[in-house]
Amino acid sequence: MGIARLDLAYHGGRFAGWETQAGQRTVQAALESALEQILGEPVALTVAGRTDAGVHATGQVASFEYSGKLPDSLANRLNGVLPRDIAVTAAAPDGDDFDARRSALARVYRYRVLASPVRDPFEQGRALWWRYPLDLGAMEQAAAAVVGKHDLTAFTPTRSAHSIFERNIDACSWEAEPRRPAVAGATMLALSVEAPAFMRSQVRVMVGTMLEVGGGRRSLDDFRSLLEGAPRERAGDTAPAHGLYLVGVRY
Repeated sequence: MGIARLDLAYHGGRFAGWETQAGQRTVQAALESALEQILGEPVALTVAGRTDAGVHATGQVASFEYSGKLPDSLANRLNGVLPRDIAVTAAAPDGDDFDARRSALARVYRYRVLASPVRDPFEQGRALWWRYPLDLGAMEQAAAAVVGKHDLTAFTPTRSAHSIFERNIDACSWEAEPRRPAVAGATMLALSVEAPAFMRSQVRVMVGTMLEVGGGRRSLDDFRSLLEGAPRERAGDTAPAHGLYLVGVRY
């Protein structure tokens, strides 16, 4: 038996998330079907981060056990049978103890916000369009407050499978992307968050709440108070899934 690593990118718009679900189109099911077609045996994938419906990935990692020898050019062969909204960017054997989920030290997510009075048709389904003025400096201060260990109960659904709500955030910051959007006067803002583990919807609720700070509807002091175990209803709305990307996994 061997263990292989897959590096993946996918557009989540037409998927019901990563994890296989009966009657739903999922990334895991599509990949496992393609692998079985090529390897001639069933494959069970382990993934670094289970993305929700509509969430994209540019740096996802998965692993699986296999018997025998991996085919040459496995990535190319997989890309030949996979749907066009999934790409395998690398596929190779890895160490015998590699596990895409358990071996990961940190995951990095990025949320993109198009700050513009007009829609950008080229960013439809790829970024949240925000037509209102934003104070980027205030949002940067909110992001800085998140770094460290906090009780993040306010940033995950009330009905949750989580039993531990303390999380350590290694890095969190807003920046303007260097590539200019197609619409004149628009700016693409992005929140990057790195942590060993995330709770469901955590980044999206953080974004929704930080946008309230940037729009002047919530003070920085109020935002900071949420990091002390405040209930979910005190935080802002959950930002839509289509602006969120899993951009990397650190091992």
